[in-house]
Amino acid sequence: MKLQIGDVILKNNVILAPMAGVTDLPFRLLCKEQGAGLLCMEMVSAKAIYYNNKNTETLMQIEPEERPVSLQLFGSDPVIMSEMAKRIEDRPFDILDINMGCPVPKVVNNGEGSALMKNPGLVRKIVTSVSKAIKKPLTVKIRKGFDENNINAVEIAKIIEDSGAAAVAVHGRTRQQYYSGKADWDIIRQVKEAVSIPVIGNGDVDSPQKAKQLLEETGCDGIMVGRATEGNPWIFREISHYLDTGELLPHPALEEVKEMILRHARLQLEYKGEYTGMREMRKHVAWYTAGFPHSARLRGAVNEIESMEQLMVLLDGWNG
Repeated sequence: MKLQIGDVILKNNVILAPMAGVTDLPFRLLCKEQGAGLLCMEMVSAKAIYYNNKNTETLMQIEPEERPVSLQLFGSDPVIMSEMAKRIEDRPFDILDINMGCPVPKVVNNGEGSALMKNPGLVRKIVTSVSKAIKKPLTVKIRKGFDENNINAVEIAKIIEDSGAAAVAVHGRTRQQYYSGKADWDIIRQVKEAVSIPVIGNGDVDSPQKAKQLLEETGCDGIMVGRATEGNPWIFREISHYLDTGELLPHPALEEVKEMILRHARLQLEYKGEYTGMREMRKHVAWYTAGFPHSARLRGAVNEIESMEQLMVLLDGWNG
């Protein structure tokens, strides 16, 4: 099912969620190939752009073939947020997203990420100033609320719509929950009924059946898949095929998983060099191989990997 956000038309409504340390360029390219309708980049600090942080430059690297992509900014100062949005607008991203959902203490303690859920007035100022500063569509990612005593996703979503955003993504957990417990899809339904901009549902979509269930139970316009993509870029192909045909594709066999790991590793080398690329690859190998029999020993050995050759030898000796 197609989805339009502002003037950007996505070929389908299955979206890769922004995840720090996961949705970097190599991984996004693999998710695109497997059919993701929109790729969300790792979150970038507006202040880091302001100070020309070198690591932030790497985070903002985009390849033409991955588009459409969404670049996610976080911060809490409406002036810095809008000025930095304007500064980077000529980069080849298609949608700008504001992070109001990150639960990590160092972000929240700065009044950023999900801490903004506690301050509706500041939400209005940020979204209004950023939407006026740029021509590209603006979206915002929020949570159910900050904690169980402050469930205000509907109120915040209305403010976001009023302030000029083109869509809102809702994770059905509070900040207090982090990623524990069950996502509350009913809050997504409530937001969908309260606003007229597209609503993207997020939380606990880990299979094609769950994706269909989320659409049916909430009426949301898009599906955002996060942790279930780790070691599993095929999930986009599987969800889209199931939504189109009702047929469940078989999960990739061992040889296809091995091939994907090697391709991912080659992209890591290309974009990040051997030292960083192979060390970052360790967690991905652990994710790719989880669930296969006899993979625990491999995951133990993967933390020693420092080169492509070592990875190839390790995979050669792994028979699932």
